[in-house]
Amino acid sequence: MKIIDFRSDTVTKPSKEMMEAMFNSPVGDDVFAEDPTVNELQQFAADMFGKEDALFCSSGTQTNQIAINVHVQPGGEVITNEDSHIYKYEGGGIAKNSGASVRLIRGNRGRLTLEDVQQWVNPDDIHLPVTQLVSLEDTSNRGGGAIYDFEEIKKISQFCKENNLPLHLDGARLMNAMVENKIDLKEYASQFDSISLCLSKGLGAPVGSLLIGTKDFIKKSRRVRKVFGGGMRQAGIIAGGGLYALKNNIERLAEDHLHAKQLEATLNDLPWVDSVLGVETNIVVVVLKDASQRDVIIHKLDEKGIKIVAFGPDMLRFVTHLDISSSDIDQTIEILNTI
Repeated sequence: MKIIDFRSDTVTKPSKEMMEAMFNSPVGDDVFAEDPTVNELQQFAADMFGKEDALFCSSGTQTNQIAINVHVQPGGEVITNEDSHIYKYEGGGIAKNSGASVRLIRGNRGRLTLEDVQQWVNPDDIHLPVTQLVSLEDTSNRGGGAIYDFEEIKKISQFCKENNLPLHLDGARLMNAMVENKIDLKEYASQFDSISLCLSKGLGAPVGSLLIGTKDFIKKSRRVRKVFGGGMRQAGIIAGGGLYALKNNIERLAEDHLHAKQLEATLNDLPWVDSVLGVETNIVVVVLKDASQRDVIIHKLDEKGIKIVAFGPDMLRFVTHLDISSSDIDQTIEILNTI
């Protein structure tokens, strides 16, 4: 039985072409900044985003946590959405790694507005932590792959600049947003002081994320990466996969979005589905009519070779990616109609 794995876009396997690129990548000691493929990847990403420098790390959690550690002093506060990855899925790292508190905002499908941010920047009061960072997530995982309104990002960015607040982007699936909104990447990136970009989700690399910013910021980040145990040696063998992904796998993300839309259309017609969060990219979040059926449905699909995950007490998540073909989507739709 063929397994069709919708659990996450992190389950992708490197293509034959990507494996060849990795195998042929020259390597060196990256702790000495001597790995030529890592250096090429970092420069390629910095140029792509119109930034000064970049740092290759093992994961998006690491790039996010490094950025927070550089931007925030112990006792400071980070403003972010209550469903943000940096808060929900990074092991309490904001508190453990940086000794910072978090101001959680409800927002809309994982997104904040200027008014949200303005309301929760703390005044100069000794009873309150000093607001030191604003963090956005685009696309929003918990928001079902929702894309930020770029005009709202620009408003938040301007406010942060006026108030000397750094603005960080958890852009784990940023390229999914870019394929849809067609905004110039350099213009988009100019709104942020730091950007985390995951290479091992929809872009299909096996390992790694990039942290992107100014030379001074990346210099500080490199030191923090070392402290966090993230220094890598001959890392070019994995950086080569990331470089291949950035050069070849961005535009094809539109195919994943089409597949997600096809699933959305089918799911909306099923009797056990209450609703589907409006699909904007490659994440499909299903709200069930009966929460008690969540694990039953997961099990029934698993028996037929379809892997998905629970996404809350009454929700399921499907994520499309490059290892799911059009025929896989057709087969999945047939199976869904039998559940």
